This record gives sequence, structure tokens and C-alpha cells, in this order.
Amino acid sequence: MLREAALRVTAPRVAVLSAVHHHPHSETDAILGLVRETLGAVSHQAVYDVLRALTAAKLLRRIQPMGTVARYETRVGDNHHHLVCRSCGVITDVDCAVGAAPCLTASDDSGFVLDEAEVIYWGQCPACSTQVVSQSHP
Repeated sequence: MLREAALRVTAPRVAVLSAVHHHPHSETDAILGLVRETLGAVSHQAVYDVLRALTAAKLLRRIQPMGTVARYETRVGDNHHHLVCRSCGVITDVDCAVGAAPCLTASDDSGFVLDEAEVIYWGQCPACSTQVVSQSHP
């Protein structure tokens, strides 16, 4: 994947890709911890640089739901959306809302040529909604 994106294959890049692949929607500090488990000592800056390079090369997608830190995933290029739990913060992928990208039609595109729509659905995940129901019904 790195070579196809014209990037050098380095241990930090491989470790970051692997960490994000196995732990989608992870934030930078979690990725740093996973990379350190694999490589030992690695700086915050090195991980930030790798995340930036992999995102620019479209090997990673950066998402940042309102009120949260940036998170990364390896599912790129399909214009999928996300479900976010308001209670625990878990994030789950959900396929395109309607049809192919950009999945939605803007009421006024202001002359833009649209190719992507970013939708975030907010609510309670199954575990949290069960807790809310059980807490309200003693």
C-alpha cells in the first residue's frame, strides 16, 4: 500500500497503518501507544507526521466528530458515514445514506462540483441505550 502511494516503506508507517487497521476510529494518543508496543520508543511528532503523510496519500481517513479529537481509519474512498454514541463515544461505520457518492443532494450547491458528503449520526449505542432504559425502569 505504501509503495503504491509512492511512499517509502518505514517501520513507523507500517506500525501506524497496522494500528489503525486493527483499531479503527482510534485517536492519536491510542495510535501512539499501539505503535510504541510494536516499535518501542517513538516520538509523538513521528506519529503525527506519519498520520499526516498517510492521510495526504489517502491511505487513512481523518474524522473529527464535533466535540471530539481527530480519529483515523483505513476505510477510505467509499464515502461511508459514521454513527457516534453521545454517552460512551463509540464510533461505528455506516454505509452511504442514499446511492453512490456524494450520497446526498445539496439544496443549493453554489456551483460546486460535489463528490463527497460527510454525515454523522448521533445517538445512543445499543449498550448505552440499554443502560438508560434499565436506569429509568427500576
